[in-house]
Amino acid sequence: MRTRLTLLVAATTVLVLLAFLVPLAVLVRQVAQDRALSRADDVVQSIVPLAATGDTTALRLTVEAQTVPVTVFLPDGGVLGTPAAPTPAVHLAAARHGALTVTTAAGQELVVPVVGAGGATVVIRTLVTDAELTRGVTRAWATLAGLGVTLVLLGLFVADRLARTITRPISELSAVSHRLARAELTARADPSGPPELREVAGALNHLAGRIQDLLAAERERVADLSHRLRTPLTALRLEAEALRDPDEAARVAAAADQLARAVTVVIEQTRQAGAPTPTAPAGCDATTVVAARVAFWAVLAEDTGRPLLQQLPPGPAPVAVAADDLAAALDALLGNVFAHTPDGTALSVTLTAHPAGGATLTVADDGPGFPAPAPPPSSPSPSAPSPSPSAPSTPSAPSVSSAPSTLVPSSAPSASSRLSASSASLTGGVAQRGASGGGSTGLGLDIARQVASSFEISPPGSGGAVVRLELSGTEKPPN
Repeated sequence: MRTRLTLLVAATTVLVLLAFLVPLAVLVRQVAQDRALSRADDVVQSIVPLAATGDTTALRLTVEAQTVPVTVFLPDGGVLGTPAAPTPAVHLAAARHGALTVTTAAGQELVVPVVGAGGATVVIRTLVTDAELTRGVTRAWATLAGLGVTLVLLGLFVADRLARTITRPISELSAVSHRLARAELTARADPSGPPELREVAGALNHLAGRIQDLLAAERERVADLSHRLRTPLTALRLEAEALRDPDEAARVAAAADQLARAVTVVIEQTRQAGAPTPTAPAGCDATTVVAARVAFWAVLAEDTGRPLLQQLPPGPAPVAVAADDLAAALDALLGNVFAHTPDGTALSVTLTAHPAGGATLTVADDGPGFPAPAPPPSSPSPSAPSPSPSAPSTPSAPSVSSAPSTLVPSSAPSASSRLSASSASLTGGVAQRGASGGGSTGLGLDIARQVASSFEISPPGSGGAVVRLELSGTEKPPN
């Protein structure tokens, strides 16, 4: 913007100067010509009275004293002053008895006939050369050009100063916006510049303050909820210790410990007032994590009569996902199976390690599969049947409307990744965060999707549900 404003002022200044200086330059040249011709005419007019008297001696002395070249043609053919041959203009003036000004290749020729005392005609001629006609014009034009360049440079300087007063507040607003995007919620803009920009700065500061207040209130609510969970967790541990079955007690205690760790992470995150500090990439052995979680869910599968098949690689499968995140993702997928399929439904968990690094985690079941996508809100169909409340709608993998499975790209594992609008439309909102028609929170599949580099599901109506997560590999196996 600064460059454009400067160029705009420069172009305007140049146009104004051209409109002023070009006519002025023409006028300067015309004035110089008129001045030279007027001086020559004055010389000729000073000689006319002597030529009329016929006093040749006085006429010769006067002509020789002139500073401009003057030639006097006498009636007897004699020539006084600057030697020159009679030109056609001299003969024409003598014949017409009238003064003439003729433009020649050498300049302007001024010829004045004078009738002497005896009736004879004396012709006075002077030549104003081109050098005399343009004397001082070049210097005047150079002065005008220098003045024009000076004015243009001055205009550019002033325009740059004025443009900077506009662009500097804009740059500051942009910098504050980027700082807010980096979670520097204390960043504020300094209202300066034109009134409109000051108003924008005030609005940005108000927005930043409002966001800061909302996040502070959210952290307080989450921290309060997390602390409220401490008491039930303690009671759950005590109940687990009182169980008669050691295996059952160990399973419940492990679940309570996992929930306690999750609550601790939530509390630590809510205490972070500033921007999150960068940490080293997390990683884990997917084989170990998946085996542990399948063993945890195997007890519930046995109680509900569900055949549970697991296929794991013989060795470690290092992936660039934290162990707790991978466990939470697998728990979300298995929880969906148990919540949205009848007892006795078979399910399988398959982990395939890739030679180049990474692994593929697949969770499949023999249930009814994912529901068909609902019609878009913009074009409701009155005759379309509403989906069944019992259909699986917790964040289970996004369903698609085509026959083959759909690959939904996902960003690197981070809490901020989300399905794009196009992906959400393809999946019918099945994996849309917080969307659920089955009485759940609508967060399950979104949690699973966040740990994956890509996310693949089976189409609706295909019989059974299949969710496939591609897990990125690490450079070296985690400790």
